Amino acid sequence: MDLRQSLLPGRRGLLVRLSAAEGMRPALLDALHRYSDGLAEEPGTEVFIVHIDPDDADVVWLYEIFQDDDAQEQHRAAEGFAVLMTELPGVLGAPPAILRLDPLRMSLQEQVLSEDLTF
Repeated sequence: MDLRQSLLPGRRGLLVRLSAAEGMRPALLDALHRYSDGLAEEPGTEVFIVHIDPDDADVVWLYEIFQDDDAQEQHRAAEGFAVLMTELPGVLGAPPAILRLDPLRMSLQEQVLSEDLTF
């Protein structure tokens, strides 16, 4: 197995905690999946990972990496993001919690890039 590693200078990252209203996590995940399907329109959004919280059935975590500050601004101005922002108020039980990060280094098993992860 090959390990791909990369330094990520200048990248911008976000860790976002989304708290769904009770029973609304499936609707939240549906909105995030639809948004993810359109990420090709945001070439500067390099990583977008949706995590479900194993300890809280209402929490979803997002981890995002943007190529740079401009890419993060383009993300915020993208049509798909605007649609997502209109959907979130109907499914969230609390405002998003956002932690800004400056990614430094990434390591990824090569096999992950070749696996068929489509649903």
